[in-house]
Amino acid sequence: MAVWLAQWLGPLLLVSLWGLSAPASLLRRLGEHIQQFQESSAQGLGLSLGPGAAALPKVGWLEQLLDPFNVSDRRSFLQRYWVNDQHWVGQDGPIFLLLGGEGSLGPGSVMRGHPAALAPAWGALVISLEHRFYGLSIPAGGLEMAQLRFLSSRLALADVVSAHLALSRLFNISSSSPWICFGGSYAGSLAAWARLKFPHLIFASVASSAPVRAVLDFSEYNDVVSRSLMSTAIGGSLECRAAVSVAFAEVERRLRSGGAAQAALQTELSACGPLGRAENQAELLGALQALVGGVVQYDGQTGAPLSVRQLCGLLLGGGGNRSHSTPYCGLRRAVQIVLHSLGQKCLSFSRAETVAQLRSTEPQLSGVGDRQWLYQTCTEFGFYVTCENPRCPFSQLPALPSQLDLCEQVFGLSALSVAQAVAQTNSYYGGQTPGANKVLFVNGDTDPWHVLSVTQALGSSESTLLIRTGSHCLDMAPERPSDSPSLRLGRQNIFQQLQTWLKLAKESQIKGEV
Repeated sequence: MAVWLAQWLGPLLLVSLWGLSAPASLLRRLGEHIQQFQESSAQGLGLSLGPGAAALPKVGWLEQLLDPFNVSDRRSFLQRYWVNDQHWVGQDGPIFLLLGGEGSLGPGSVMRGHPAALAPAWGALVISLEHRFYGLSIPAGGLEMAQLRFLSSRLALADVVSAHLALSRLFNISSSSPWICFGGSYAGSLAAWARLKFPHLIFASVASSAPVRAVLDFSEYNDVVSRSLMSTAIGGSLECRAAVSVAFAEVERRLRSGGAAQAALQTELSACGPLGRAENQAELLGALQALVGGVVQYDGQTGAPLSVRQLCGLLLGGGGNRSHSTPYCGLRRAVQIVLHSLGQKCLSFSRAETVAQLRSTEPQLSGVGDRQWLYQTCTEFGFYVTCENPRCPFSQLPALPSQLDLCEQVFGLSALSVAQAVAQTNSYYGGQTPGANKVLFVNGDTDPWHVLSVTQALGSSESTLLIRTGSHCLDMAPERPSDSPSLRLGRQNIFQQLQTWLKLAKESQIKGEV
């Protein structure tokens, strides 16, 4: 039952977009843990899997061209999709298309959260489309470099176009039915870009926590983390932010001391191996940054091991003997709690082991595709989180050069080529001024990724919604009785925006314009 339940719900929360060094490895596991926790509590949320359950979602496979931009290349692969038709009113009803991102999609992608919760109100057909090269939608030939050149956001959008045509034929969908795209995180960017590039096919899009601006040096991530640690609305304070700095300074002091102090640090912070090499020290410091950043990124979400309020309590000696507690002790305790929740024995691996894992061309059948996503950061997006700003509360390690070096070590891609790729991505999509209409950008101000999204309306038909104290893709999670008033209001605003769009679509149908 547990295995089936995990397959049933699939990923509802998208994991971190960081490059795949120690920090991203920890954030990936954190995101997967939150997802699995929500899956395991699904029955408590009213989902029945018994014999009398509602119609199960259907899985299907589309034959897609490996290179749709080359008419002489007829190689193809099978792309997985899921369908929930239990609310569909028929061929004239709207189509809610959830785009997959940097992970696998399960049947839960069309049964819970966005857009399934919105489908009954409009009799929508809900479809989710797994991203090429992730989950089970991996072309024959695996993840060799010769294959990975067919992995990009542009090719993923081309898949959306061909899927639109194939699914319309398969389900006898009327040409007047409006298609609404949904997505969160990287997939949120894809949803916005699908409307931007193919407005004749995609009527409107809801883009949640969508980082539409590519950036090489993403120092702004830690700027938001720092601000959130000081936010009293979520349990932060000036003292908490200062305690983080004190804890990281102590870790660095012990690393510099070497010898017994370094060996004790390895044990106390559950490093997976010796810390004598500078590159392994940077991996540990990066993992600790990711731990604190992850607490902020997923603050308030069901299944998160720690909230900002709880982390600050640990760092400031709450729940223990304050006179004998230090911020470093609180950080140690936070590491223990997170590792226990994730079922991990240790926090960070050696740099050499990280590189070896990323060089493996064997596809992963579930979760995030580490090698694939690193390739996309190296060839399109960057997103390398740094802490070189003096205001940053963490260590200045790992620095940008060591993160860019992963692209060189794993794929043979130079730092210059990565910088050029980031610039080309922004030029192609427009960065934070994409110019698409009928797109609603939804963000939370606690989420570090919101600074790369669109948070101010750029026109009358490009709307934004900033949810106070909202974390990463929080609006996409299943509703809970404990949801904040700002989150409830945010979901109402999404509903109202859809209502407006679908009314426009209906009027266009009547006029015969769609």
